[in-house]
Amino acid sequence: MENMKAVQVHNFGGPEVLRFEDAPRPTSESGELLIKVHAASVNAIDRKLRAGDMKDVFPLPLPYIPGWDVSGIVEATGPGVTQFRKGDEVYAVTDGGRNGKGTYAEYVVIKETEAALKPKSIDHIHAAAIPVVALTAWQALFDQAGLSKGQKVLIHGAAGGVGSVAVQLAKWKGAHVIGTASGRNQGLLRELGVDEPIDYEKTRFENVVHDVDMVLDTLGGDTQNRSWKVLKKGGFLVSIVAPPSAEEAAKHSVHSTFMAGHPSSAQLYEIAKLVDAGKLKPIVGTVLPLSDVRRAHELSETGHARGKTVLKVA
Repeated sequence: MENMKAVQVHNFGGPEVLRFEDAPRPTSESGELLIKVHAASVNAIDRKLRAGDMKDVFPLPLPYIPGWDVSGIVEATGPGVTQFRKGDEVYAVTDGGRNGKGTYAEYVVIKETEAALKPKSIDHIHAAAIPVVALTAWQALFDQAGLSKGQKVLIHGAAGGVGSVAVQLAKWKGAHVIGTASGRNQGLLRELGVDEPIDYEKTRFENVVHDVDMVLDTLGGDTQNRSWKVLKKGGFLVSIVAPPSAEEAAKHSVHSTFMAGHPSSAQLYEIAKLVDAGKLKPIVGTVLPLSDVRRAHELSETGHARGKTVLKVA
């Protein structure tokens, strides 16, 4: 069996448990693509899984390879694959992250139904920054809350990975966007098109925001608790970090849900069209080589990310 370089986790813990080492190179089977990875990005779920915080939800075999996002080139196709061929440039969210066969590696196997041709107008580094955050934002805004033209949405953490994409998708749909971020990221919010930027270090959002149709909660905790009062009756709170209180939702006559993004080839194709049309721009904050993965996780754990941290593989 051929080997490849990959990052593996042999025991749960801090960034120090991430080991850059040899691992068996996978092979594609029926309906699968073998991808030569050019870039993968770091997501919050990567850190939670590495720390063991989600081992009851996603019981991973040790050692496992982290990572969900990938941009790369099709190296080989398994039997039954009809949409792709060797040499295609693709990007994807792989469900392999659930079973420990993730994207922090030189090669990864993904299902044909998880991949799409990557946007032509950007490189692999920027393409790798898109799938998880864009699918999460798309599914939260449109599939869950049904956000439409003319509605008002409050996006927490609007300078972060999911938040920065959600702002752009909401603006594309024609919504009025209110976004929270730290003082140093107010300029980015304006660049992204936020109609009402809020510096949470100076202003409590609930004092200035009222009657919104949707809140996208990327922070949880006290921020989520303070968000109920800004929604109009019948509004929607969607959280991607912590299950909202059903009692609070009923008390305020609003809807609520907790969700995680899921792979979707069809939605990735739509997202690629928006990127190539100049409607959606991935925000990459830091690029590091795969071998420097510990540093990548340390940076992303600060909780004040500006865009995505991306691991360059090839």
